[in-house]
Amino acid sequence: MRYLLLCLPAFALAVPASAQTPPTPQAAAPAQAAPEFEARVKELAGILSGKGDYDAYFAPSFRAQVPKEKFDQINAQLIATNGPYSDIQNVEAASPWSGAVTVAYRDALATIRIAVDPAAPHQVTGLLISGLTAREKTLDQVSTAIQGLRGGAGFVLARLGNGAPQALKQHDADRPFAIGSEFKLVILAELVRATNAGERKWDDTVTLDGTPLPGGGYTFKPVGTKVSLRELATQMISISDNSATDILLRTLGREKVEAMMPVIGIADPARNRPFLGTLELFKLKGVGQGALAKRYLALDEAGRRKLLAGEIAATPIGAIDPMLFRDGKPVMIDQLEWFESPNDLVRVMDWLRRNTEGPKGTDARAILSKNTSISPAVAAKWQYVGYKGGSEPGVIAMTLLLQAKNGDWYVLSGSWNDPAAEVEQGRFAGLIGKAAELAVPE
Repeated sequence: MRYLLLCLPAFALAVPASAQTPPTPQAAAPAQAAPEFEARVKELAGILSGKGDYDAYFAPSFRAQVPKEKFDQINAQLIATNGPYSDIQNVEAASPWSGAVTVAYRDALATIRIAVDPAAPHQVTGLLISGLTAREKTLDQVSTAIQGLRGGAGFVLARLGNGAPQALKQHDADRPFAIGSEFKLVILAELVRATNAGERKWDDTVTLDGTPLPGGGYTFKPVGTKVSLRELATQMISISDNSATDILLRTLGREKVEAMMPVIGIADPARNRPFLGTLELFKLKGVGQGALAKRYLALDEAGRRKLLAGEIAATPIGAIDPMLFRDGKPVMIDQLEWFESPNDLVRVMDWLRRNTEGPKGTDARAILSKNTSISPAVAAKWQYVGYKGGSEPGVIAMTLLLQAKNGDWYVLSGSWNDPAAEVEQGRFAGLIGKAAELAVPE
């Protein structure tokens, strides 16, 4: 989940690219890199090793968004979870001034997208970690590694067909875990149902009315701004925008979203009722050091709905502790979150697959595939990759809908929770990325 006030990405390992010059996605045809771009790629080794000149390497626009202290923290996290930096193994130019670099660490390979300013002094304007792949050699090794993670973790690789999904490899796949922003798949499912039924259209617009919103792209939009359901869903899934999520939940209706849970295969929907919006969760966890949450959890479902509609709705955003989530400590993740098992998420993705076949599914499938989370090299081995993940301190969850080149469909889903400490998100993402690579049918 993207945290209130922090505006961190759902997959919180990315070094944000400059808003002025984001990295360009890889092109299908080979491109010729400019010599100055190649020179900056060579210098990347020093930057990742902590020996380079940060101010000289990065453009002012990048440094304004990512101060050296923040970059060093992200770099230290990469090293802590993947071992020390080794070398740069491959460079694929997308244009003369941008491309993807494969960086080797002891335990993983990272795909880093880099963009360089064409104007002298040709500083780096964008740097984004777009995928991590672990070094494990087999799915059994990946499964063993996931089983050994502290706290608790579950994992499943399933083949989809005309009947129920068939698990090919799994560990604790029926255990519910906190899943962070993966809950947004339920909202997407209700939107798919409503558009398929003709109740709504993807081009339908919502008019912003000034209702308070959590952090995101619509938080400070003026009253009267119109935004389409398609745009809201795209932002909700692709960058996990919390403001778009809460607008959609309110527009579609909490009760209708709740009604979708058993339809799409969530085994224990009662645990997720009432179905919380992101701002509601932030208020529960962040007001009075969790005092609201304790009162909420002590109530039955009817009491919780009354509290949400009354006191929680009236609580101002300013009452939320501004340090919520910033210290990296888990906050009641085993009691107050959104909970689904890996097998639940397999069934959710299977429902989305079956209900987005043909032309009617073009929008939903495009939305799911906008951010694949895995490295471009691994994604290229599949015909289609859809993805949603989620995280908060102590939580990471990743689910991939995969179509092989032969047309067969699969779902890969994993979750890791530790109520006592932050989880190593890079290590887990690397394991899921490796599983996606190893799952490609021969």
